[in-house]
Amino acid sequence: MRIRIIAVVALLLPQWLQAQVDPLAENKLRSFFKYVELAYVDSVDANDLVESAIYGILEDLDPHSSYIPLEDLQRMNEPLQGNFEGVGIQFNILDDTIVVVSPISGGPSEKLGIQSGDKIITINGEKVAGVGYTNQDVMDNLRGEKGSKVTVGIKRKRTKNLIEFKITRDKIPIYSVDAAYMATPKIGYVKLNRFARTSMDEIHEAMDSLNKVGMKSMILDLRGNSGGYLDIAIDLADEFLSKNKLIVYTEGRSYPRENYNSTSAGSFEKGKLVMLIDEGSASASEIVSGAIQDWDRGLVIGRRSFGKGLVQKPFSLPDGSAIRLTISRYYTPSGRSIQKPYEEGLEAYYNDLNERFKHGEFTHPDSIRFPDSLKYKTRVNGRTVYGGGGIMPDIFIPLDTARSSDFYGKLIREGYLSNFSLVYLDQHRDALKAAYKEISGFLKNFSAKESLEEPFKAYLDAEGMKWDEEGYQKSEQLIYTTLKALVARSIYERGAFYQVTNANDEGFLKAIEVIESDAFDSFNISFK
Repeated sequence: MRIRIIAVVALLLPQWLQAQVDPLAENKLRSFFKYVELAYVDSVDANDLVESAIYGILEDLDPHSSYIPLEDLQRMNEPLQGNFEGVGIQFNILDDTIVVVSPISGGPSEKLGIQSGDKIITINGEKVAGVGYTNQDVMDNLRGEKGSKVTVGIKRKRTKNLIEFKITRDKIPIYSVDAAYMATPKIGYVKLNRFARTSMDEIHEAMDSLNKVGMKSMILDLRGNSGGYLDIAIDLADEFLSKNKLIVYTEGRSYPRENYNSTSAGSFEKGKLVMLIDEGSASASEIVSGAIQDWDRGLVIGRRSFGKGLVQKPFSLPDGSAIRLTISRYYTPSGRSIQKPYEEGLEAYYNDLNERFKHGEFTHPDSIRFPDSLKYKTRVNGRTVYGGGGIMPDIFIPLDTARSSDFYGKLIREGYLSNFSLVYLDQHRDALKAAYKEISGFLKNFSAKESLEEPFKAYLDAEGMKWDEEGYQKSEQLIYTTLKALVARSIYERGAFYQVTNANDEGFLKAIEVIESDAFDSFNISFK
């Protein structure tokens, strides 16, 4: 790494760095690079060296400053922009064949009538089934500029010949809201997976629909949400806070403190509010949950969040590539820095979650010890909250290890569960739709174990999956809950997956419990 840094400094020594490096050191750097160029055993490509050196310099700064080559820039921005250009399908590769899991709502494939379970056999007349197509091959051939066309040949159940669809590519939405439904007659549930440019439109639509059917309290699920745009986090927190409340402030060496306050535009400033977080909740998720906690506006339930409190700003480079450079830090209204320490280097930083698990933090909240210097007080009622990296929940929910097993992990990682659900749906989709026209009936009456156990075991046997009876018994509920959720997602709206899994989710159930009890009063939380 140091050689890469020296090389790029010798090539591109800017004026600000020259002012900090004495002439002898500068000559030393230039001499070093000259010797590499003249005498090194292999030829050196200066452009490659520059690319490598930029990576090296950023690695030495902090964990979240990053370099984005030109060819990766658009692809990396897509999830936060809220769209990409293509045909609009969710797919899986099953038995070397591209299977449509579902067409994306509003996309060109849905508009043409492409259906869940359709198998893509040809693309532009070229056979793509049984030839080793990868996920990247699919994206390379189906994504493309808006207005361009691609022809796919589809095999559909009960059709003898391929059906050809000529698809005009368009902008495809990437949804931020995974689920929005009424958990009880008075409690609404919204799961947000990212803070993207379109997120607030989706949130407003979700909350409006829930308000119309009687939502009085709300669960906002930010588990696994790694963040996104700062302004979207501020707008979301503003939905829950009354006017002129500090939501977050940022401060850095070259960027003076900047406060971000709530407005009078909040649509859910009253009513019980629960935020669900875990170790995968980061950045913007921590801004929102930290603001809600610091103003005693709602209860935070789950496990300590990731601890990403560094603000990045993009800077364009001459060839069209970019760097995202950390310019300041986030602080919650009580003054807590969200960022966890990173002084021990990148490897230790990204291994932090493994260390938390080893030390028992995911299962025992008393394994975490905070010095007095990391204790802060909430802004309204003076409750003790903690800094030091991440947001500590008000109510701890341990990681569920009792039902997990290596067997279940393998079923997930190697695609056995998702692939079986596609096989099962290929044979039973029409019958399931006829039997359960509404998801409420499916949730109540479809017994996954009763319906799926025999065919699932036969499928695993045919696939050569080694059976583990002990692991199966331990994870039986998880297995059939996941299978039921995968089936539901393919038949009903995309939020159906969470309607199934939440029924056995401890964090979700605890949120319902505290809303329906007097827990808010005992925590002295403001919700009226």
